[in-house]
Amino acid sequence: MKNIFSLLILCGIFIVSCDTKGPATRMINMIPFESVEIHGELRERVLQNLNRLEEEKYQPQNVFLTEEQSGNWPGDTEGRTILGLVMDAQASKRSPVYLERIIDMIPSKLNKKGYMGVVYEGKMSEQQLSGNGWMLRGLCAYYEWKQDEKVLEYIKSIANNLFVAGKGFYTEYPIDPNFRDKNVGGEAVTIEVRGTDKWILSSDVGCLFIGMEGLIHAYAHLKTSEVKAVIDEMFAKLREIDILKIQAQTHATLTACRGMIRYADITGDYSYVEWAEKVFNLYKEHGMTENHANYNWFERFDTWTEPCAIVDSYMLAVQLWQHTENPVYKEDAELIYYNALSHAQRDNGGFGTDNCPGIASQENCLHPHSYEAHWCCTMRGGEGLGSAVQYAAFIREDTVYLPFFRDCELNLMLENGKLSLLEKTNYPFGTFAEFIVTENQQGKVTLKFPFMSWMENLTLLYNGEPQKLVKEKGFLALTNKFKAGDTIQVNFEMKLRKQKTLNSTNTKDSQYKMYYGPLLLGDEEIATGEYKNMLFNVNGRELTPVYHLMNNKVRHKEYKKQILFEE
Repeated sequence: MKNIFSLLILCGIFIVSCDTKGPATRMINMIPFESVEIHGELRERVLQNLNRLEEEKYQPQNVFLTEEQSGNWPGDTEGRTILGLVMDAQASKRSPVYLERIIDMIPSKLNKKGYMGVVYEGKMSEQQLSGNGWMLRGLCAYYEWKQDEKVLEYIKSIANNLFVAGKGFYTEYPIDPNFRDKNVGGEAVTIEVRGTDKWILSSDVGCLFIGMEGLIHAYAHLKTSEVKAVIDEMFAKLREIDILKIQAQTHATLTACRGMIRYADITGDYSYVEWAEKVFNLYKEHGMTENHANYNWFERFDTWTEPCAIVDSYMLAVQLWQHTENPVYKEDAELIYYNALSHAQRDNGGFGTDNCPGIASQENCLHPHSYEAHWCCTMRGGEGLGSAVQYAAFIREDTVYLPFFRDCELNLMLENGKLSLLEKTNYPFGTFAEFIVTENQQGKVTLKFPFMSWMENLTLLYNGEPQKLVKEKGFLALTNKFKAGDTIQVNFEMKLRKQKTLNSTNTKDSQYKMYYGPLLLGDEEIATGEYKNMLFNVNGRELTPVYHLMNNKVRHKEYKKQILFEE
């Protein structure tokens, strides 16, 4: 009888697996932080962000805010700070000075029911759920890193006493576009908008679903039916929303998409990935700016960018590539990283907001909107940069995917042993990358090197000998029993190219942009002086990349860079 029961369970699992939408092959897996040592400009960005998160503003005595200080976003600053510190620390291999003290203070900052903020009787606040969602994200990341059991108890408390206790409320979350106040909301300012008997609503329409993403992260560790029931209830409501008509916040929407991809991986139901893919493509058409950043709300073209959403879009693009192997998403991620995320990082290591060039703002130039969004974006920058470090390599069985060129050392554990590589590159300013094998215990390995649509005349050299180019879904594939000392070189050309604008509603048909490789180019009124060898003469204009390495000239109000040009 016992054997029969076991067989039935196995059959049941098999049936679920067959009925579930999703990849038929094994997942392409992201590598752990222990497998990568990052170098070059990305390392400098990570370290500068970590330095910023250890300044007085983010130290234990200041990071926990009152309800008033937070603008009714309890747990938001605290959770994002923990998450940023955890990601920066693992990416840089540098221990954070104040993180342990912040963690130790958490029990004294929870309310009588065990979560952040005030206790609402008979009501739910979407900002409170959002902020506690960030607490869950930060605590989950810390728990995954340190395996501290007391932190798991904090996760249980917030998940059960706030989110699970609210079951039934989520079905009544207001999503009627005619009811929600639109075209309101400010930078770092909470505007009290219309509410209901059961909901305290935010001008950041849809921020409830930031909370959902935090709960999904908690579910990965809790795995209770009660938590799952709430996630399912929240997602059912999310699927009903007309994102464009309600003018949902892009940050909240993209965060929700990332959450559903995580949920797909946990549950095995990859229909959630299909939903996220549809929303991301909607975002690219109606929510992405001309430098691959974000409008803060869908189709509110006169607003500003938010690096929190830029980080979300970057991570989501990579995750969609990981799950679909569609090379378009890999290129999306590359364009977001160089032209949006990197442009938003300031000379103090933090992240600030930028304007949105186009018809609505009556501007063709890109320039800072605020020097630093220290209340949220600086911390999320740590997650974005830390993720960029992890994205240096992915693994599936005996295949190593290298989706982006990065200066780094890789020590990868494959099915039969360790593979170590040293990667050196001058990309995107140059057109060369070299990979040196320092150890191979695996034996036969397939290495997949990145190529993008803007790369031409590619050559692949193995120990100096030209190889036949095997192109597979945005990669050059090379299979061999590599040995220590072997070298692989990837060479290519990139040319100046003209491209149409992304958003036809907020731009003119006659407008265009200029790129070199992944780098968006612009005409500066104040030259940053970087990358002097990358000056392009276009119709009498001297264009340089929007990308900069935390250049201090970008902090000044006078700094502008024209990115939209007329025929």
